[in-house]
Amino acid sequence: MTRTTWSFPNPVHFTTQLEVRIGDINYGGHLGNDKVLSLAQEARVQMLRSMGYSELDVEGPGIIMTEAEIKYVKEAFAGDILTVDLHVGNFSAVGCSIYYNIRIIDKVIAVVRTGIVFYDYNSRKVVRVPSVFQQRFNDNLA
Repeated sequence: MTRTTWSFPNPVHFTTQLEVRIGDINYGGHLGNDKVLSLAQEARVQMLRSMGYSELDVEGPGIIMTEAEIKYVKEAFAGDILTVDLHVGNFSAVGCSIYYNIRIIDKVIAVVRTGIVFYDYNSRKVVRVPSVFQQRFNDNLA
């Protein structure tokens, strides 16, 4: 398998904290690999909410995740408090990437990148990135 070469970019646009719950633990006694993507979604929802948006309404259209890449680095355990930093960038006409740096203090647990496209749920079509949304990140005002 080819290893990805990207890393978490700067600047950090949003930071939140999430606790590893007992339901996030797998048979190995640590944070399950499948739960990392759920934590990324929770952080994304919190970021959007802080901006007055939801996954169904970002200046009109919603968002759909089209791809995800995860680099697993270290273990996390039930009760650990994770800090999740987010960066939004790599804009195209219809989407962007959201990066997530998941850590305990300065110990990186995982780094995630999700590809997002903007979607009109009424017409069931991909639409352009809302300019107001993109500008917030271009100006580092998020």
